[in-house]
Amino acid sequence: MKFKDHDLTPATAAPGVRYEERGLRRPDGDEVPGLHTVWITLDNPRQYNSYTTEMVKGVILGMRRASNDRGAVAVVFTGQGERAFCTGGNTAEYAEYYAGRPEEYRQYMRLFNDMVSAILHCDKPVVCRVNGMRIAGGQEIGMACDFSIAQDLATFGQAGPRHGSAPDGGSTDFLPLFTGIEPAMETCALCEPWSAHKAYRLGLLSRIVPALRVGGELVPNPLVETRRWLDGFGRVVLGEYLEGEELAAAKATLAAGTIDLEPLDREVEALVFKLANTMPGCLTKTVESVRKHKLEHWDRNRESNRAWLALNMMTEGRAGFRAFHEGSKKRREVDFLALRRELAGGREWNRELLEELLAAVRDEGGRGR
Repeated sequence: MKFKDHDLTPATAAPGVRYEERGLRRPDGDEVPGLHTVWITLDNPRQYNSYTTEMVKGVILGMRRASNDRGAVAVVFTGQGERAFCTGGNTAEYAEYYAGRPEEYRQYMRLFNDMVSAILHCDKPVVCRVNGMRIAGGQEIGMACDFSIAQDLATFGQAGPRHGSAPDGGSTDFLPLFTGIEPAMETCALCEPWSAHKAYRLGLLSRIVPALRVGGELVPNPLVETRRWLDGFGRVVLGEYLEGEELAAAKATLAAGTIDLEPLDREVEALVFKLANTMPGCLTKTVESVRKHKLEHWDRNRESNRAWLALNMMTEGRAGFRAFHEGSKKRREVDFLALRRELAGGREWNRELLEELLAAVRDEGGRGR
């Protein structure tokens, strides 16, 4: 029969986003005729797959296109390479264009909100293939997916309060649903990274798989504690990063190995094949019903969050993103204590204060403007 075309735009490639159809594979590796998986890949590895404005548009259109793909079983959402799934918004674009332009950033946040909503409204199950760091906005678009499977060297976390923002692009909505209030509060407020093992323990991931080969053998992430035990305060230590001499030895093990993402791909393909072996309409309704818990919080807060994030680009956002972009690996954050003292003393947020904060960052090895 001749089908109607329900796509909004012609199928065109977006800069920085790849859209591919890959055959649905059985566990023995054979492809199933007539069915496939859609892979949407963030392709900006030089900048850790951070998304530009054009890439955000590409994800929106890709999710919509996949929804209308009659032969697609599921969507795999991932990043290029082995370093990062996504580290959030492109800080160069934020610092050079959006900082100090709240109305422009408000329009950008409309696109960002639409990207999160496009994932949550996709008519296919969406699997986040976490091939590396899932940080900041990358964490948020990852949590919007229905399943997350990670290689166990991946790290997870927020960047908001340490870099001049709040994790209001989904983390403050979704994380309490995954982990409970206290762990969500800790990661959102402190911005300290979690290992994949800790993220899995706290319910953020469906599965984790090893990716490090040492001497030809796959080994768990050597940088984290993989035994379950309690410290002196009764806290579960499984998944916490090592310290001291143990960490130094673990780094040597990591340096001696190579990254192999084939086990991650096999695990993703196995999940998609399981999804294919269900009634399609019943699966879609089940996914939509479970998603409602995320959507309830997302739809309630996204517009007010958008407005606040836009206005914040005149003050802390402007300082934080520029400091990250203009600083160096040695220092990419403003002097928080100095800022607090100035504001507590009645100092106004103005260009003079901004330049003083940035000058301190540049003086410690930043590249300047």
